[in-house]
Amino acid sequence: MKLILQTQLKQLIANGSAENAGKDHKPVVKLFTPWTGCTWLLTEILPDNPDIAFGLCDLGMGFPELGYVSLAELQAIKGPFGLSVERDICFEATYPLSVYTKAANIAEGITENPKALAQASHSK
Repeated sequence: MKLILQTQLKQLIANGSAENAGKDHKPVVKLFTPWTGCTWLLTEILPDNPDIAFGLCDLGMGFPELGYVSLAELQAIKGPFGLSVERDICFEATYPLSVYTKAANIAEGITENPKALAQASHSK
């Protein structure tokens, strides 16, 4: 499975452009490891370095954080029985990244729980 589709790649690069810098984008893609609790919600890719993506990173240790990640490193991760990082083909963001971040900090991990996201979207 392709880690990121071409349409997603174009959107991620557009979100990372200088004209869109600082905007609170909706996550474009959700990546995860099926054998652990690692999850990444990516919003943008650096146009001058398309290996580097930005988003909410959760390594399953209870403290998700915003940061940069190397796509090459994600593709190189291998789990048991040859499993690799996968793209959630059903993921469609309903909120900007700031809401997912607030909800993840409360839940101590990335969540798609509609109630938790709605509460995070209304909190200051």
